[in-house]
Amino acid sequence: MKNTALLSFCFLLLAFGFTACLNDEVKIDVQHYSEQELQEIQQYLDLPAYRDAYQVNLAPHILNTGQVLPSINDAKATLGRVLFYDHKLSATGETSCESCHHQELAFSDDKAFSDGINGQKTKRNSLPLAAVANFTNSYDSGPSSFGQIGFFWDERAGNIQNQSEQTISDDIEMGTDFNDLEVKLANENYYRILFRKAYGDEAVTKGRILEAIQEFVNSFVATNTRFDEGMNAMGAPGLDFPNFTIEENRGKAIFVDQCGSCHAANMSTPTGIHVASNGLDEVYTDQGVGGISQHSNQMGVFKVPFLRNIELTAPYMHDGRFATLEEVIDHYSTGIQDHDNLSEALRNPDGSPRRFNFTEEEKADLLAFFKTLTDETFIQEERFSDPFR
Repeated sequence: MKNTALLSFCFLLLAFGFTACLNDEVKIDVQHYSEQELQEIQQYLDLPAYRDAYQVNLAPHILNTGQVLPSINDAKATLGRVLFYDHKLSATGETSCESCHHQELAFSDDKAFSDGINGQKTKRNSLPLAAVANFTNSYDSGPSSFGQIGFFWDERAGNIQNQSEQTISDDIEMGTDFNDLEVKLANENYYRILFRKAYGDEAVTKGRILEAIQEFVNSFVATNTRFDEGMNAMGAPGLDFPNFTIEENRGKAIFVDQCGSCHAANMSTPTGIHVASNGLDEVYTDQGVGGISQHSNQMGVFKVPFLRNIELTAPYMHDGRFATLEEVIDHYSTGIQDHDNLSEALRNPDGSPRRFNFTEEEKADLLAFFKTLTDETFIQEERFSDPFR
């Protein structure tokens, strides 16, 4: 009996020791790189020995609307960060995702049309990736009047993976064949390590490339703004914020009253209007959503963009025609054109294009409000920056 008890105790000790060893192995594999792996990685990449954490922390006022915290895999997001900045993703080695989406510009570009490969220019202005509180909560919140909220100005992509796939394979932007890309990346030792850490083996596949980029972009959270500070204090955008100046509160009131029905007054929860014509022209060369759907009521209709960090993301509109926010405000004040599919929100009761006719003071107040939407911390976070040496 004593021998049996002793034997059982020994087995327990062995089991505990084996489990501890397994836990140590998992901890090392998931949280750290071996010394050899780190030496290999850091020849090319400025990645920390202890992997960056990419957990999503949303502002309380956003969580109070019933939004959820997406679960981010740190190893996949780290891999996605490297892929996002790697020029090897383009056929010619000229461009990366970052070429059109610069962190200091809230992951937008400061050109009307971005630089593609072989001296080409993109057909539209690059949308800022940090215009949302978080992609999961801004894009996965239900269907719009024209279907699920999509990506690109014409909403032709259903998610970040689909958006990335189209961008990487686009003849102008990156021009890459994914079969070639898989081989190219698999030849790099640091990618073999990063894929193994993220997926358990070194296989480089199209699906993994796209998922890792999506994991990285889904970790973006731009809610450390003065607007969010005010929303956390007051709970509703229609109330005066104690941390705002008089001018900023006046600008916010104008925005909530005149613009919030399309652009989401709380800057977080999408409205029912996700695509619209805002009357840039009476006749459009670029047909936007209609160019994809071929529906007559969608010709000249484009995505209604989210507005976080808008101060940083000039030029504006799908064709980058407005160099400043002042020009954007002037357009809505007196410049709306009578396009066939002009949004009803921009028409008077008699059907004519609306004129907001903002005073100079109101324009200044709107501009002051827009500047409260800037997250200065996000655009400097090391874990979102270029990791290449």
